[in-house]
Amino acid sequence: MGSHHLVGGARASRKPDHRSRHAIPKGAGEGALNRQRLKRAKKAGRDTKRMDIRKARASDAAHLARFINMAADDLPLHFWRKTVGPDGDSWALGQERAARETGNFSYHNAWLAEVDGAVAACLLGYAAEDQPGPIDPDTPPIFVPLLELEALVPGSWYLNVLATYEAFRGKGLGSALLAYAEVIAAAAGHDTISLIAEDTHQDALRLYTAKGYRQVARRPVVKDDWDVDASEWILFTKPVGIT
Repeated sequence: MGSHHLVGGARASRKPDHRSRHAIPKGAGEGALNRQRLKRAKKAGRDTKRMDIRKARASDAAHLARFINMAADDLPLHFWRKTVGPDGDSWALGQERAARETGNFSYHNAWLAEVDGAVAACLLGYAAEDQPGPIDPDTPPIFVPLLELEALVPGSWYLNVLATYEAFRGKGLGSALLAYAEVIAAAAGHDTISLIAEDTHQDALRLYTAKGYRQVARRPVVKDDWDVDASEWILFTKPVGIT
């Protein structure tokens, strides 16, 4: 789960905008990179009929907008609505941003799990900043705790979204995508994966713990006018290659 860029905008929450020197190689996570670990990723989804993981495409923007909104308890939709106003199409804005060629929320940073050809789950992540700058004083307060947590794990591979459609839950897709994330992170030269979760997402918290992630820090959720039950953001990390 991300911060201000979680809603699909440019990373403008910090000044200056330090860019990571790490990049995900073209085709990262594909079979040529790490066949052993890709097999493990697919094995993790063994309870499905036929599970495949593929790179997202611009045409998947509608799925990506739904997945990122699911992962963040309607926070993206909340801000998309504010951006377009009462007469605008908030979902269209989310899809437009997912279809962009650049930006953290771009489809270029996403992978989709399919079951028998149907989109079922999503992984979206990218390189965290190597040297996070100070938080922009104009940043909406709701995002400040997230930015503070992200700054604790510079240079990690940041797992922003892990979400599964309800009809496909309980089939091992989350485990498969977590394993896949390690392949991507390692291929991009990272030695750590980081993620932020809400304290109310109990199933996700249990999954992360079971897969070797450990809690590093917490920050209170600033709700403003966002209607959510969560009270804390929790930062998790895992060294790449540790099972």
